Parts: sequence; structure tokens; C-alpha cells
Amino acid sequence: KHYRIYTRHVKTQTLSRKPQYYPTVSLLPPSSEQLSGGSASLACLLTGYSPQGVLVSWEVDGLEVSQGVVTSPEEEKEGLYRRSSILTLSKAGWEKAGSVTCEATLKDQTPVTQTLEPHHCSQ
Repeated sequence: KHYRIYTRHVKTQTLSRKPQYYPTVSLLPPSSEQLSGGSASLACLLTGYSPQGVLVSWEVDGLEVSQGVVTSPEEEKEGLYRRSSILTLSKAGWEKAGSVTCEATLKDQTPVTQTLEPHHCSQ
């Protein structure tokens, strides 16, 4: 009968852990007004995740980029977190890119990614 007590104990431990919520990732292309000014800023919005501590990375054509990236501090609302990250490229860099990816990694969860392909975005 001892194993039943042990099983109950394990269940209690599992329930007491705070639930983890994957971030919802939205990747927004640059505006046509901005492109006409010669640059391209892409916004990656991460919302509705828990616990805090999400890491954001950017890839252009499969290669990680860190230059031109500005990531906001995390904001908390009703126990869930959000943050945003902006990647700024030159207009030429945006137009010649085959793909731009924003990747959000929360603790040991599988990363959540969103990818834009510039040639599929309307000018």
C-alpha cells in the first residue's frame, strides 16, 4: 500500500508547479512608408507567456543576427508576460533577404518561431 501514498505525493508535487505558457509570436513586416525612407524595421511581439525570462533571437537566411536588434524589457499583466523586439535592416538588406525569422525560447521549452519571406510581402 505504500506505493499509493508515494503516487499521491508525486501528483501533489506536479499540481503545485506553476503552469508554463508558450509565448504567442507575431512578426510584423516593415511599412511601405519606412521602406521608402531606406530602412526596414521588423517587429516581433511575444505575448501571453509564463514564467518570465523569454529569450529572443533573430535570423536572416538562417544566420543569427544581433546587430540592429532592440529588445524591450518584459512587462507583466495578470500573471502573464509580454515583450517586443525590433530588428532594423537596410532596405537593400531586407529586399535581398530570403527569410527573416524571430525565435522565442522560454526556459527549456521548444522554441516558438515566426518567419517572413520578404518577396511574399507586398511593397
